[in-house]
Amino acid sequence: MVDAGRGSGPRNPGLLINILGPLEGWSGEEQLVFGGQVQKRILATLLLDPGRVIPAARLAEAAWGEEPPTTVAHQVRKAIADLRRRMPQGASVILTDGAGYRVKLGEGQLDLLEFHGLTRTASRSLREGRPAQAAEALRAALALWRGPALMGVGGPVVDAAATALEDRRLAAADQLFELRLLLGESSELIAELRTLISGHPLRETLRGHLMLALYRSGRQAEALEEYGRVRDLLVERLGVDPSPQLAELHTGILRGNPALALPESSAPREFPDALHASLSAPAPLAPPCTLPPGLSDFTGRDRELTELLGHLRKGSRAGGGPCAHLVAIDGMGGAGKTSLAVHAAHLLAGEYPDGQLAVDLRGFTPGETPVEPSTALDMLLRALGVPADRIPDELEGRTGLWRSALGDHRLLLLLDNAANADQIRPLLPTTSGCLVLTTSRARLVDLDGAEWVSVGLLSPEESTSLMAETLSPERLRAEPEAAAELAELCGHLPLALRIATARLRNRPRWTIRYLVERLRDETRRLDELRSGERSVAATLQLSYLAMDERHRTAFRLLGLHPGMIFDVHSAAALLGTGAKDAEDLLETLLDVHMVQQPGIGLYTFHDLVRSFSQDLGGSAADGAAASQAFERLLSYYVTTTDAACELISSGRASRPSGLEPYTGARPVFPDKDAATEWFAREHSGLLATVTLAGRQAHDRHTVALTRNLNFLLHSRGQFDMLWNLGHLAVSAARRLGDPGLLCVALSNLGSACWKLGRFEEGLAAAEEGRDIARRQGDRHTEAHSEANMGLLLSELGRYREALPLVERAIVLAADLGSTRSEAENLTVLSTLYERWGRHTEAADAALRAMETSRANGYRSNEIMALADLAFARVGLGEYEEAGQLLKCARELCGETTGPGDSGLVHALSAKVAHLLGDDAAAREFAGSALVLARSSGTQIRLVKVENLVGDLHFDWREYAVARKLYAHAHTMAASMRFRPEDASALLGLARVAEAFGETHLAVEHRAEAASLLAFMEVPQPVRG
Repeated sequence: MVDAGRGSGPRNPGLLINILGPLEGWSGEEQLVFGGQVQKRILATLLLDPGRVIPAARLAEAAWGEEPPTTVAHQVRKAIADLRRRMPQGASVILTDGAGYRVKLGEGQLDLLEFHGLTRTASRSLREGRPAQAAEALRAALALWRGPALMGVGGPVVDAAATALEDRRLAAADQLFELRLLLGESSELIAELRTLISGHPLRETLRGHLMLALYRSGRQAEALEEYGRVRDLLVERLGVDPSPQLAELHTGILRGNPALALPESSAPREFPDALHASLSAPAPLAPPCTLPPGLSDFTGRDRELTELLGHLRKGSRAGGGPCAHLVAIDGMGGAGKTSLAVHAAHLLAGEYPDGQLAVDLRGFTPGETPVEPSTALDMLLRALGVPADRIPDELEGRTGLWRSALGDHRLLLLLDNAANADQIRPLLPTTSGCLVLTTSRARLVDLDGAEWVSVGLLSPEESTSLMAETLSPERLRAEPEAAAELAELCGHLPLALRIATARLRNRPRWTIRYLVERLRDETRRLDELRSGERSVAATLQLSYLAMDERHRTAFRLLGLHPGMIFDVHSAAALLGTGAKDAEDLLETLLDVHMVQQPGIGLYTFHDLVRSFSQDLGGSAADGAAASQAFERLLSYYVTTTDAACELISSGRASRPSGLEPYTGARPVFPDKDAATEWFAREHSGLLATVTLAGRQAHDRHTVALTRNLNFLLHSRGQFDMLWNLGHLAVSAARRLGDPGLLCVALSNLGSACWKLGRFEEGLAAAEEGRDIARRQGDRHTEAHSEANMGLLLSELGRYREALPLVERAIVLAADLGSTRSEAENLTVLSTLYERWGRHTEAADAALRAMETSRANGYRSNEIMALADLAFARVGLGEYEEAGQLLKCARELCGETTGPGDSGLVHALSAKVAHLLGDDAAAREFAGSALVLARSSGTQIRLVKVENLVGDLHFDWREYAVARKLYAHAHTMAASMRFRPEDASALLGLARVAEAFGETHLAVEHRAEAASLLAFMEVPQPVRG
């Protein structure tokens, strides 16, 4: 019998180790004890590859899996030493070799080596035409097995190897049954085959041997029943039909094909010619079908499948045309093109009754060269039943025979994994009744007449569905948030998702969250997305190697872009080419799905492709080229943002950066709107670039870019980022030892500190910048720094110190002709006067600021000047005029207006509407003011807005709402030492406490407010 194992025990007087069954060792008549599971797993791993050096890390993985001890290297050495002690002359059996270990055993000392030797003997006998001797060698090889290999040792590494050994055993058993059938056996095989099939019910070759043995034993009905059983089982478990070979055998048995009968003599004899023919070699009895089986867990792709089937069915209905209908699927590696194509082909198989043929053209197969068209045609002609001696040698002859052999047949042809159009053209039928379906990673634009279906990424819903199919719905329901993040980290790429879920299946104790945490490390993500021989990195490597060197270089350099999206101009800067050449390179990369296109003229990497590109670009050979490319990108961004800022911030003082301007291609900005739009589009890329520049000590570029990004970050309310970049620029300027750049960086940092309520820090930065500017004779920066100092002192309630600084800054700005700075400083002066209760002076300063801003097109400052003037008019009791001013301010507010500034305008609009008796409008303005201020990222605006809106709710007797707003404003203002607004919040809390009858609390709040007001020297009538 095939599975009849020999008894345990020694076969030679020396050392003998058996692994084809439970692990056992013998020294003569004495059985060896190898120790615990750790020792057994380490020994088993060494024995699986006798003579080969196994790294200590691999032995550790075999012993402890994913959770090795902290002293793993010591524990491995300890286990090796223990094993050596447990076997005779163990030091000469287990050898240390470099950083690993190997075992040294002869064929008579290890059953695995003996098994391999006997199967080699069988193969040699077959080549020499001696099937009986081959059968005897296979019987002896299989007799070595005592049960499942390494049974009881356990561990993922050993289990995987044991599974591979089981496949070898089954292959040997399969071959032995085939030989025994050839040598005339039949009925004596049935019981052995049934026993083996019970453990491997889906192995179709064994079922075929059983069907033939039953048929030759005169049990035709049972043979046919066996086919029915396996067909039902395959459909139930895998959703596929039996293979064409098994279906053909079934048809032959059904029809009593004489070619299936017993050989003429059942006596063992030599059949050298028979070994070159099939056991059953009748003429084709059914239309050929070589489609691979579909995936039982295929899911999603509804849109692509609908589109694809629409094209295919259109082709199936077409007639009379000069050529076959051609549909081409393209997509990045791992997107599931083949799975989709095979699924669609099986769905349409019935519409092509003359056959369904598939050829893997191996355009992107690891370790393989693409299949030549001549070789593919040979495969196709043989599948049609054309005898080998009729197939011409040359390509043209095979193409002609292929097309004539098809005649008017209706046949479906799947050409999978094509490298290029040249590989496909000779295989195309010329009859309109045929349908050709191709898949390729590249869009084969030279394939005339093709209809295209591009396979992209899965939707989040499709990713969830795929994970549920390949993992389990229960595990996804238990961790829905982690599952969603897993899909994101896998980039919604089917291959990555299948690998991830396979790892989770193989690690049942792992949670989805645990794998997510491992995948969050972008530097290791591609390493994690590996399971067995499947790997996302290997899949991408094939696409990369298929490109020429010029495109490979471009791919590596583009991976250096720190942003998510880049355009032709930034790509040209990285590549060191013109814009046209860069676009050509990008479009080629787009055709082969190595980049994606989220919008016209814009490009991006899939997350996993970006990681792959960056891994490639990290080589030492690319170091100099990468550094030069990044410097070109920095130069491009500095020069382009300079040009954009000149349009957006007209009147901004020019600052020498010490950098040469970029001379390559740049976008042209016809007006301010175009420059603003470019800034918005490049926003994330610019931030990522300047952050990376700071980390890599590109100091001049860091300072220059940070200054140019001020506008963008102010308009978006990203003040935390502005503060971070401010510190980055200050550090860069200090490293450079450039006082001119340092005082500019300090001045900008002071502005960021003001927005975030870091008044003391901002004051220190502005003062240092002012002092440096004075020593350098830089009056522009001196004026800006003094204005910042006055503003920050004003927020701190130090009005007497602030006033002369602001006034001096206004004079300096006017002397220097810096109208923008003059207008901005006038609004600061207006705010200071308004807080001090000097409303007339506040109105005068705001009016001058408004007129200057309006005359010079300083829109954002005009909005604030209008708001300041409205505040002053309210203080003067001129509510109608204040309302008109605020209406103008609201009309000017747009997408580039900071939400905090808009929120302040709306809050004051609410106050004025209330004062004018329109509480409906007041409530609407109050609501929008809070929404805007809370989304602004600037606490100083939010505090002011909450105090203003709190006053309204107090007037509306909604005391609980008012208290909540005042309390929050007080907490924030106190933490910032924002004394003016803290005093307002405390007075509001006092009024609310009085309304609730909480007299003691009201007294406390009023006392705190009075202390602050006294510190600020606010006149008594203004204190409220």
